[in-house]
Amino acid sequence: MLPGLGRGINPKKMASMMKQMGIDVNDIENVEEVIIRTPDKDIVFKDAQVTIMDARGMKSYQVVGTPQEIQREMNIPQEDIKLVMDQTGSSESDSRNTLKETKGDIAAAILKLAK
Repeated sequence: MLPGLGRGINPKKMASMMKQMGIDVNDIENVEEVIIRTPDKDIVFKDAQVTIMDARGMKSYQVVGTPQEIQREMNIPQEDIKLVMDQTGSSESDSRNTLKETKGDIAAAILKLAK
């Protein structure tokens, strides 16, 4: 634990102490947008402030801002759509939508459309 932390330590003193420990902290200027991508969604920060903390070669990035979650649309390969269409006789749009509902599971899509 750092002495004085939580009691209003002087920012210059804090920077000096971090420097002595081999930790550099720098802001990235003029950040326009930060996007974190996951398989299901994107988390977008349009008002991001980004700080890099470099502790002896190990860099950590801190993002501060207002996140907006955007669901990602699943990309269904055309071959999978065609296979479901061939097996069930369903339309392209029905096959695509059912594959999206089943998260790309071809067998589940075929069973669902065959009913």
